[in-house]
Amino acid sequence: MLDALRGPLEATGPKPGCGIGRCGACLVLLDGAPVPSCLVLAARLDGAEVTTVDGLGEDGATILRALADAGAIQCGYCSAGMTVAIAGALRTVPRPGPDQVLELLAGQLCRCGGYEGLRRAVQSLFG
Repeated sequence: MLDALRGPLEATGPKPGCGIGRCGACLVLLDGAPVPSCLVLAARLDGAEVTTVDGLGEDGATILRALADAGAIQCGYCSAGMTVAIAGALRTVPRPGPDQVLELLAGQLCRCGGYEGLRRAVQSLFG
């Protein structure tokens, strides 16, 4: 799915990363649940709802602002996946606490080491 999103569909939010579903850079919402797009075949998506970071609307903008304000965005490469993961937590866990959200974000890698900023952002959003 990642190749289809970034190629013909020109969606630049999901980023290529590890290619094995471990880094979170390519995360999208598939029927509302966060999944690594590098692990899903586009041919299996008939009738499915796929939402990238660009389709999150005001929720996505609010999350990105919180990440930026908390210093969690440095190079920006992981921010789309982090945003989708947080939005997924909002949609799949009723009233998640900060610890639950951080647990859901455990698979998100940030090469710049913005994890303390991520904790602050999650605290501001869910604290």
